[in-house]
Amino acid sequence: MKQDVKQGVLLYAGKAKQVFSTDDPELLWVYYLDQATALNGKKKVAIDGKGTLNLHISGLLFKELAATGFPTHFVTDMDNQNMLVRRAKMIPLEVVVRNRASGHFVSRFNVTPLRVLDPAIHEFYYKSDALDDPFMNDEQIVALGIAPRATLDTLRTMADQVNTWLTARWARAGIELVDFKLEFGRLADGTLVLADELSPDNMRLIDAQTHASLDKDVFRQDEGPLVPVYAEVLRRLQATQQEVHHV
Repeated sequence: MKQDVKQGVLLYAGKAKQVFSTDDPELLWVYYLDQATALNGKKKVAIDGKGTLNLHISGLLFKELAATGFPTHFVTDMDNQNMLVRRAKMIPLEVVVRNRASGHFVSRFNVTPLRVLDPAIHEFYYKSDALDDPFMNDEQIVALGIAPRATLDTLRTMADQVNTWLTARWARAGIELVDFKLEFGRLADGTLVLADELSPDNMRLIDAQTHASLDKDVFRQDEGPLVPVYAEVLRRLQATQQEVHHV
């Protein structure tokens, strides 16, 4: 599917993507960079082919999730590194859901890595590179005017729906979802939608049998080349595509 739009002004340059305006004010053009970062951008490496793999993984998951009726900003893949999305006013929060202990959650609470967390844990982080994306509780978010309580409740509900769907989707591919972070925004009509991306850059994934990392932790921990890992994730997703049903 191709859209008759033209790429315009660079609006935002992130760690893994660049966002451009288009000649349609309600659509944005997202370019996936061949770049990996960690430690909030302090570690940055150019990696040929990573952008293409992330775009295809994210596009496939967005298409399948949107087909269930879940609201997203996704419109279409343009080519191997460009995606068309709906313009959304982003809520400056990262919504994190943890199914197993990993990352700094392990060091912060001195728990065994990959310990199952029941119930799943929800966390909010203020999206600010300058402040190193600090953790925020509900009262801080409301008091600072970032989002009202009703919106936070909705974000938790939507994150739970994504967690349920993603957990089952990855399981079909022989992969377990450890944790993930989501970003949300509002369309011009006020509709709250899932935005950003759905890829091993914003999820922790492990092989269901071996528990080997299948995400950006491979890069963070210098465990080996990243592209073969992401290519394997995409291969498994493509091999397990099937019709989905409404949530």
